[in-house]
Amino acid sequence: MSTLEELKSSILADGVIDEAEVKQVREALYADGKIDREEADFLFELNDAVSGKANHSSWETLFVEAISAYLLEDGVIDDEETQWLLAKIQGDGQLDKTEKALLANLKSKAKSFPSALDLN
Repeated sequence: MSTLEELKSSILADGVIDEAEVKQVREALYADGKIDREEADFLFELNDAVSGKANHSSWETLFVEAISAYLLEDGVIDDEETQWLLAKIQGDGQLDKTEKALLANLKSKAKSFPSALDLN
């Protein structure tokens, strides 16, 4: 999906995600009505690149909503999804505030929350 790569390059040109860019990402991700693995990977790549920067507050909201929708499509975080999420969160060596917000949201909404994801 080259449009995601083009969008990522454009967004990361200045190193922060502003409100207009969040809207662009939202439109691209939800064009088909659901979040898939490639799109979830894309979100983590963006988040890792802008972690700790002065991003617009709507970035965290979009990230948490979209990753939660991907992982909780069936209401459960299975073993494969748990391993994927751990790899994504630990991939850059830090648990940032956006990832903490994601984990808190997942914990509150999942039918059961894997203990391996209790990183706080």
